[in-house]
Parts: sequence; C-alpha cells; structure tokens
Amino acid sequence: MADLFAPTGAEAIKTYICTQETAEAVLAQLSDAQQKIAQFHGFDGGLSQALIVHAAEQPIALLGIGNDAARKRGRFALAAAAAKLPDGIYEFCNDDALQGNPVELVGWFIDQYRFDRYKTIKRPARQLVKPDWADADRIAAMVEAEILCRDLINAPAADMGPAELADAVRELAAQHMAEFSIIVGDELLAQNFPMIHAVGRAAEQEPRLIDLKWGSAGPKITLVGKGVCFDTGGLDLKPAASMALMKKDMGGSANVIALAHMIMRMKLPVQLRVLIPAVENAVSGNAFRPKDILNSRKGLSVEINNTDAEGRLVLADALALASEDNPDFILSMATLTGAARVAVGPDIAPFFSGSDAFSSALLLGCHSAQDPVWELPFWDPYEAMIEPDIADLDNAPAGGLGGAITAALFLRRFVNDPEKYAHFDIFAWSAQNAPGRPKGGNSTGARAVFEALPKFLNL
Repeated sequence: MADLFAPTGAEAIKTYICTQETAEAVLAQLSDAQQKIAQFHGFDGGLSQALIVHAAEQPIALLGIGNDAARKRGRFALAAAAAKLPDGIYEFCNDDALQGNPVELVGWFIDQYRFDRYKTIKRPARQLVKPDWADADRIAAMVEAEILCRDLINAPAADMGPAELADAVRELAAQHMAEFSIIVGDELLAQNFPMIHAVGRAAEQEPRLIDLKWGSAGPKITLVGKGVCFDTGGLDLKPAASMALMKKDMGGSANVIALAHMIMRMKLPVQLRVLIPAVENAVSGNAFRPKDILNSRKGLSVEINNTDAEGRLVLADALALASEDNPDFILSMATLTGAARVAVGPDIAPFFSGSDAFSSALLLGCHSAQDPVWELPFWDPYEAMIEPDIADLDNAPAGGLGGAITAALFLRRFVNDPEKYAHFDIFAWSAQNAPGRPKGGNSTGARAVFEALPKFLNL
C-alpha cells in the first residue's frame, strides 16, 4: 500500500490531539478566535471528540482521545475521534499524546475499511501525513493484513470456497516469492489425510490442503489455520440462526494468512510454513456420519459424536503434517468452539500454550498491538473427557463442559512436542461497528502474535 499515507508536501489540515489532561495546554497554542470556537463547542479532549475549527486562519482539526480511564474501556481512541472528520488530508501538529504508538495509526486506517465488493459506494478518504516517528512499512503491513483478513472472511461462501481460498494463498505466495503447493480431492486419501477428506468429501468443491513455504534461514515456524469455508454442521445440521454466520468459519485460515503476510512483508528472519485444510462441511449421501470412526494421519482413531465438531478433525491432519517437519514452533488458529465465546466474549482471543516463554511474550505484545488475548489452560485432568470407549479420541465429548479446553487438548494430541505448540480459539467477527473495528470479519490475535514473535524467538 504505497499510497497509505498522503504524498509528501500535500496540503493538509493541521491537527491537534488532546487528552483531557492536556487539552488546556494544547488549546492555549491556538488563536483567541480558535479557542473561543472550541470553548463554544465544549471541546475538552474527551474521548472521541472531533472538531474542525474555522476562523480567519486556515481550518484546524481538534481530536480528543479522553483520559486514561476512558481509553481503558476501548481500543483505538484516535480512530474513534477521526471517524467524525470529513474527507481530507490531516497532519499532526502534536502527536505526543499517541506516545509513538503505531497501532493507533493502524486504527485510523482500518476504521475506514468497508467491504464494498458487491456495492457501488465511495469509500471515505481521511488521509494522513506520515508522522516522523512512524514506520510506514510496519504500519502498512498491519493495515494490509487486516484488510486481507477482513476481505477473506466477509466474502460469502459462494465466492470464497476451498478453491478461492487456495487462490488467495497462491496470490500471497506470488507476492512474496514463496513456494505454493496443494493437495486436492482423492489425492488427500492417497497421501494420508483421511480426516480432511472425510469432512470435505460431501461438498461440491473438493477438499484440499494448502501449503505455503517462505524463508530459508532462522527458526522454523508453522501456522495452521482452519479453513472451513462454510459449515452446515453436516448431518448434525445447525439451526438457521447458528448457520447464518458460517461463512466466517474459515476465520482461522484468514488470520494465519494475515499473520503470514505481516511476517513476510517485514521479512522476519524465520522459515515460515502455512498449512490450511480447506473444506466445506456439507450434507449429501456421502457425508461422514455420527458414530463413524475415522482414522487420522497420525494413526489415532476418532469417534464422531457430532459432525458439527469438524474443525478439529481437519486441523488434526494438518497438525500431524506440521509436526513431521520438526518446526521450532507450531501455532494454530480456528473459529472452533462456542465455549470460548462464552468464556471471554467476542473481542478477546483465548489461547492455549505449551510454552511459558511464548505466553509471556504474547501477553506483552497484545498491549502494544491493541489486540487482547487471554490464556486458558491445557488442563491435563480433562484428557479423559476426550477418550471414548471404542476409539482413541472423541471429537465431541458429551456434556459440553470445558468445551474450549477439550478441543485444545484434542488438537494437542496431534503435535509431537506439546511444549512447542500454541492454539487460538477465535471469533474473527465484529457484530457491530466499533472504533478501528468495523462490523464484519476481523483479525483476532494475529497482530498480538506478530508483536510477540521477535521477542519469543530472539530475532
């Protein structure tokens, strides 16, 4: 996004950012007429205040981002105010209130995102002159990743099936000169990915396993994303209300694609691999059934007690493949369980980690990324809950208690070294507009991981 920031030398509206603590000092820098206008409109630096001041001088913009307490109750305070500005080019005169935080600028741009693939509309254009301290490439990487993630999730399943998802990864690989390969249809059986095949075989589009590789030196990192492009629930059919948002069931894959873009765009010194099992969980005469026993790539057998718990099945085969390469770290992301939403709501990305070092780096990185995460435990005593009578594993333990944990434990069974594995159970959707988070698909946890990786890997 070479045009993310306004061209150098562009005529811009001078813009002042105020907290409630600094508003008086900032306003004192203005002319008497400008101060009177601001006073008339009650501008005091409160959260999401925005004011264009016209006087004899050139117009200026005033943005209020509130006090510390107000900012803790939300994210992207700058975006909350900037959303009220008219189209134009803006230049910060005093950005010390941002404390050099590039993610506030990311929020400025993401707030203007609109999924307009099917509409003829004019996107808002609040351009920004790059502050001296801002790393334009890093900000662009995060904004591009967010837009990519959102576009993938927001596209309806008719236009974002397994083939189209594979095309998106192929395009990303070409952009970054990465290797791309794919295994499709019955070839999945021939190459021992039986659970990916079983889940996706009932759909019109054949199931596939997408594989991207990039980088030749550094730690080996493998990202695995759930790519269920639509989830009917299978023969355990979802009710209509539960099926309504199932175009977003590939949100895990969209998030790892976004994360991979940031890693490659910023050329982190790692050997990156991205694995995405891409399927539709459909209904037809050859759909897999409740009480079927499926074999897995790892050799573990799985009893199917609910065909709507399909995401962990396709991830399991991909995780087994990931482990065969002996990477230094494996991370999976998936819109996996309703239990995770009940536990932490839609905004927070719950994660499970076998590495204390990764957890520590992530809990630090999430703050600077304004991308909240929360750690849930790989609780070993619950292992018995995923062990049925007639197979090695149960894909949907009865009772539903601890559902996010039992799903994570199920996935952990398919990695060779649990201490080098982390899993995110994400929502990947905003149900309503919020500052820096327009309604619709979004990234959840990807920026936090991007911030954490350099510290975690000592890059």
